[in-house]
Amino acid sequence: MAENGYRQTSQGEIPENANEHCPGPQSDSAGKSDACKGCPNQEACATAPKGPDPDLVAIAERMATVKHKILVLSGKGGVGKSTFSAQLSFALAGLEYQVGLLDIDICGPSIPKMLGLEGQDIHQSNLGWSPIYLESNLGVMSIGFMLPQPDEAVIWRGPRKNGLIKQFLKDVDWGELDYLVVDSPPGTSDEHISITQYLLATGIDGAIIVTTPQQVSLIDVRKEINFCKKVGIRVLGVVENMSGFRQSISGFRFVKTSENGDEIDATEWAFNYIRERAPELLSLDVSTEIFDSSRGGALKMCEDMGVPFLGRVPMDPQLCRAAEEGRSCFDDKKCITSGPALKRIVDKLLAGRE
Repeated sequence: MAENGYRQTSQGEIPENANEHCPGPQSDSAGKSDACKGCPNQEACATAPKGPDPDLVAIAERMATVKHKILVLSGKGGVGKSTFSAQLSFALAGLEYQVGLLDIDICGPSIPKMLGLEGQDIHQSNLGWSPIYLESNLGVMSIGFMLPQPDEAVIWRGPRKNGLIKQFLKDVDWGELDYLVVDSPPGTSDEHISITQYLLATGIDGAIIVTTPQQVSLIDVRKEINFCKKVGIRVLGVVENMSGFRQSISGFRFVKTSENGDEIDATEWAFNYIRERAPELLSLDVSTEIFDSSRGGALKMCEDMGVPFLGRVPMDPQLCRAAEEGRSCFDDKKCITSGPALKRIVDKLLAGRE
């Protein structure tokens, strides 16, 4: 079949460049009907094996030991989806659940970095691929573990990506899991179609969609919600990430600009002034909006589209540091703004699962 992409139809998944009345590659008449004449895929479809994909049986058997399967999606990149996936997995593992985190962002795998697992290698046994374990109850799988160099570019067409996702689902020995969290790339591309096609028959709980308050992100998230509705995936809720900036005043650096434009560090002077004149200010947090939320942000969008709103997570430098250092934001008291917000979202999610 052509490698330039696929589209969903009533006949199933067909190549983007197929003729108008394509019967579908799995049809008995594939490559043989009048509608197939002149199609660039005619010969490949005529000779391709027909019937149900035998790998779906292996996937169903492997996934039978996983109680809950949650996709984490985003309409566009850079909204903090992988950070949320990592912290959700940390939170669930901290609650003593058995957790697996599957990174299917083939071209931009960031989960190994965000869990402090860079440089690890995947091992095989007679049971399949073994996940990389951060804790005894938190296993991780990503193409990032397979790259010879972390800077290696993955330049793959759709079918090869789909093949690896299928391998992750049928060949990884997850064992008994309470939760499998799947971190996906942004958009609604081949990876999304594949993961939903492979998991729907095994009983997927649904999807969490991550966005920022800005309209350019919300526009794409609406498409993501419609994608979920079309393929039959329940939207568990939307998380508004980077929902304003908030930080303790003690974490700020103060600067002033000289007449010739040079930046002068005034932090020590400023804190000495505050301690002498208004020490009570040191106990305050400073908060400001980064994006325009005058249109209601993700909450308003959820109300309009009839999907749950899980909550907001402020932009927190400490959460950014936790992600860079591959650690949980729940293990210490540093993430004093983002940690409680994330915990409320996890609690709300779990309450909806009971």
